[in-house]
Amino acid sequence: MNNTQDSFLTSFFKLESAGGIILMFSAVLAMIIANSPAQGLYALFLEIPVEIKLGGLEIAKPLLLWINDGLMAVFFFLVGLELKRELVEGELSDPRNIILPGVGAIGGMLIPALIYVYFNMDDPAALSGWAIPAATDIAFALGILSLLGSRVPVSLKIFLTSLAIFDDIGAILIIAFFYTANLSIPALIVAACCILVLAYFNKRNVDSKALYIFVGIVMWVAMLKSGVHATLAGVTLALFIPMQSKDKSHSPLKSMEHGLHFVVAFVILPVFAFANAGINLSGVGLEQILHPVPMGIALGLFIGKQVGIFGLCWLAIKCKIAKMPKGMDWCSLYGTAILCGVGFTMSLFIGSLAFEETGTNLLFDERLGIILGSLLSGIIGFFMLKSCLSKQADVAK
Repeated sequence: MNNTQDSFLTSFFKLESAGGIILMFSAVLAMIIANSPAQGLYALFLEIPVEIKLGGLEIAKPLLLWINDGLMAVFFFLVGLELKRELVEGELSDPRNIILPGVGAIGGMLIPALIYVYFNMDDPAALSGWAIPAATDIAFALGILSLLGSRVPVSLKIFLTSLAIFDDIGAILIIAFFYTANLSIPALIVAACCILVLAYFNKRNVDSKALYIFVGIVMWVAMLKSGVHATLAGVTLALFIPMQSKDKSHSPLKSMEHGLHFVVAFVILPVFAFANAGINLSGVGLEQILHPVPMGIALGLFIGKQVGIFGLCWLAIKCKIAKMPKGMDWCSLYGTAILCGVGFTMSLFIGSLAFEETGTNLLFDERLGIILGSLLSGIIGFFMLKSCLSKQADVAK
């Protein structure tokens, strides 16, 4: 890895780590407000009606859904840009670097989902939340890693980031195939036309960011009206952004990715966390915690993630399908698997699709489970990695 790549990775991880800390602060602030006399104002703020009307086209939603459908489309756009760059010239461009995090991500999605289904198989309404514990929050996880300082090897951060990227791909596919409402054919045709235009731009190597963004906005509106979740427009748009400009002087994709990192890490994700993490805990007792929905989510994140990720990675390494990343050992791999149980942002987002937009009133249970599972994973994962990395440092002396 050359100096340019080292510099890029260093700045990337610093930004994600700082963003994770801001994300934590936003979530805690939302919890404090939701359990204070200002609780009513918090709820009213999220229910503010926001309407855009242009001729016969009208989009009217409460502020919360503008955040979840609009701002999160920008987040998914950034995820798509990162994914394309990694696959074209980053860590994931080498097939040898794909196998271990890819296998781990499969286990980390499958086992948590099975645990959730086990607890909720008798409730058809609750079953729609099966994908909630399948997600990993990379910003939160890297924020927790940053608390361990320079002792964390770059290989561990790369493994965690790569695994989270595969996790995001899984989440995108889940949203596309399982959380799609009744389809509108005219709106889908408009979205398809936008994709054809983007493909033409890409083939002609058009590097005007404004043109791509304009078509992307039209596609977002079309998907919003089509029944396919609008955030998928962000990922789709990202895949057509060219890696190199016509004269090879710069990379439109890297330029947009660099410009969006700050906005997403320090504005969009904290706003999303603030809008979705505020739950009132008054009257919460053992009965609420042991309800099948929060139990399925909490145990899916805390137990399912570590068992699925570590178990499949162990199997892949033992079968010589993949190798242990340099600078890591079984202990740090297990600690990382536990840390992946922090599913905050993506879990909340999938939960909003599963329960809020389907009209199933299980949002409180879902958020309680996410907070419990993520909190356990974050705390135990931190101390596990702290112990592992301290032992590695002692051995190296």
